[in-house]
Amino acid sequence: MSSEELNRASYLLDAQNKAIALFDEIERDLIRAGVSEKVLSDEIHELATKRHGIKTHWHKRVIRSGPNTLSPFEENPPDRVIEEDDILYVDLGPVFEQWEADFGRTYVLGDDLDKKRLRDSLEPTWNVISSRYHENPDITGDGLFEIACEVAQEAGWEWNAKIAGHIVGSFPHERIPRDKTTLYITKDNNLPMSTPGKDGLKRHWILEVHLRDPARQFAAFHEKLLTIA
Repeated sequence: MSSEELNRASYLLDAQNKAIALFDEIERDLIRAGVSEKVLSDEIHELATKRHGIKTHWHKRVIRSGPNTLSPFEENPPDRVIEEDDILYVDLGPVFEQWEADFGRTYVLGDDLDKKRLRDSLEPTWNVISSRYHENPDITGDGLFEIACEVAQEAGWEWNAKIAGHIVGSFPHERIPRDKTTLYITKDNNLPMSTPGKDGLKRHWILEVHLRDPARQFAAFHEKLLTIA
């Protein structure tokens, strides 16, 4: 691997580590019942700006709770007040010194065992899908998406999204106008994930896990870098 490739990987991993520190503060200081998703989003924005110097997010801040967790990323469900016994997730795309992070966590307030079980399934599911990818880094986006859906089903859940991840890089990362397939882990992306980017360098991928309880009206979400340990 060239020095440029090594540097890119290092910068992306550093951006993710900074995002993890931000999420730790969000969990400690902000996650609670009695505030709306919009208020929580505004508080996260203020914390990220004041404590971490984040001026840019490469995608919209997403805070979803209760039944809103079922809504796709591209939708904007009605604002909702977070309840005492709720499940919610936070999805952020902060940019650190031009390098993108994309990180998401799910939180459970209260003692609902089904919600906790769903939350606690996220990382093991991510790990299984990740291991399948690393067994075959030339797998297509379509192939890994199919694996993701299968792994979720084997764990007793349903898949709750049309994708299982996407590329990430320096801001703004590579895009193909009106193409919602080629740079995503999704159905009908028949390109190997090892295909280099337009710059000839290795593409780096985020792996997302979207799990839905088939019996109850809520879902959970987890994401982080797939291609860099």
